[in-house]
Amino acid sequence: MPAVPLRLTGYPEVPLTADCSSCFALCCSALGFERSSDFAHDKPIGRACHNLADDFSCTIHRKLRDTGYKGCTVFDCFGAGQQVAQATFGGRSWTDHPEVRVPMFAAFPVVRDLHEILWYLDEALALAAGAPEVAPGVRTTIAALLEETTALARLDADRLPGLDLEALRRRVGDALTAVSASVRRSAAGTRHPRRIGPGADLLGVDLTGRTLRGADLRGAYLIAADLSGVDLDRVDLLGADLRDTRLHGADLSGALFLTPMQVAAALGDRGTRLPRRLSAPQHWLA
Repeated sequence: MPAVPLRLTGYPEVPLTADCSSCFALCCSALGFERSSDFAHDKPIGRACHNLADDFSCTIHRKLRDTGYKGCTVFDCFGAGQQVAQATFGGRSWTDHPEVRVPMFAAFPVVRDLHEILWYLDEALALAAGAPEVAPGVRTTIAALLEETTALARLDADRLPGLDLEALRRRVGDALTAVSASVRRSAAGTRHPRRIGPGADLLGVDLTGRTLRGADLRGAYLIAADLSGVDLDRVDLLGADLRDTRLHGADLSGALFLTPMQVAAALGDRGTRLPRRLSAPQHWLA
């Protein structure tokens, strides 16, 4: 998490980074997971994790990765947890007020998705403002989408489950694609290997020494790939799978649409450069 928690541009009351102290452990209770390399046990949706304490803290927080809960250290709610807990439900916990449990647990994943969309739109707005090559119409569209999505995230709990998030994602995706294409155009002279492109299968591939500036790796599979020392300036990483991707010494300071979850899933070190609104996770620095 950044040293200063992020707030949505133009909407200082809307958080974009998690504050677990203002939440009711919704990620540990409302959501479910299956036993895997990321989680040491099965947990059904709506049932509190057996590692959750009465005060909503995690009893194994400091040793999550060592005890089989790597997935917990990767998850990020983009500030939706405290938004639902404190704004949508006015600070009423699901333990002290059992009547809010079902609607709160239903609202959280919806607001979490909306906050992730806001994370992308907030970055797109900043990119568009600093890139004269982005068409004015695209800037207007992004601003309108940001306003619309912010309003949706503020809806009463009973209206949230019926939202058509897929339709919203499609419209947002089109706008992000337009911004990405404009920003990456300034690196158009860079030639990339043929296999580099959206949705590329790059599992375990050694990309060290490759020139990737301005590449479109949206939705690419980079699981266990080696990008150590690679310059990723203006590389679109929207939705790219960075699980166990080696980023040691890589420069992602100018990468596009990178999220805290992608960073936490990857492997980096103190020499890895990240965008200003992202910080290195603790397991990188251990």
